[in-house]
Parts: sequence; structure tokens; C-alpha cells
Amino acid sequence: MRHLALLLLTVLLGACAHPSVVTVTLPDGFEVSARVADTPKMHEKGLMFVTELPENEGMLFVFDEEDELVFWMKNTLIDLDMIFIDGEKTVTSVAAEMPHSYTYTPDDQVAYAGGWGKYVLELASKTAARHGVKEGSTLSFSLSEGK
Repeated sequence: MRHLALLLLTVLLGACAHPSVVTVTLPDGFEVSARVADTPKMHEKGLMFVTELPENEGMLFVFDEEDELVFWMKNTLIDLDMIFIDGEKTVTSVAAEMPHSYTYTPDDQVAYAGGWGKYVLELASKTAARHGVKEGSTLSFSLSEGK
């Protein structure tokens, strides 16, 4: 019985350690499987140290309310598109083809982008343009209650 309880605890902790995933539908119907980053720790780590990102994958950053947001590419080893999205899921701006950095890149040389929103979707570079994502576009995704 003790082994069963330990196994159940391990499974539960393992499930909590992995971020949830949401399907984001872009304007042309293309679907992206996006990991959800909805805690300060997850916001800070983002896609740091990721070496590959397929076109149909990304990360959706979720914040409690709409605000001015600034993202930077520190230790982000791949070029990205950053899509800033308001609470109605309308794109407010796109920072396209943001250049990667390395672990040794000085902070003052790391690219950054800012925009207004409640969400930021990070995709592989050039994905936004390929699928018609631009200011004013509406994206579709569904999160759990309270997000």
C-alpha cells in the first residue's frame, strides 16, 4: 500500500511539473500547440535554452490583466516572433523575427520588444507572417477559468 501511495504522489507531482498546453488557432486556421506560462517563474524562463521550435509549437504567456509588457531574448537561442494580444484575443502588435542571443551575449546587446496585452504568444520566427498574424487579427484559444 505504501508503494502505491508513493507512486500516486510521484505521478501527481510529475503532472504538476509540466506546463499545460493550449491550442491556439491563427487567422488562417493553422493550429499551434502552445505551452502555457502563467506564473512569474514560468514567465522568467520562457523559451530560454530551447534549441528548436517547430512551426506548430509555441509558448503562450498569460498575465492577470492587460498591461504594457516587455520581453527580452536573454539566453533565447532561437529567433522568435512575439505576438502581443489583448484580453479579447485581438493582436495589438507583432515583434517579428526577434534575433536570438547566447549565454555570453552582454545584456545591453540582447534584443527586446514591448507591447500591450494580457497574453504574449511566442512562435518560431516568420510563423506570424506565414499565417496572417498582424495587428488587429483575432486568435482563438481557450484557457481554464480565471485566465
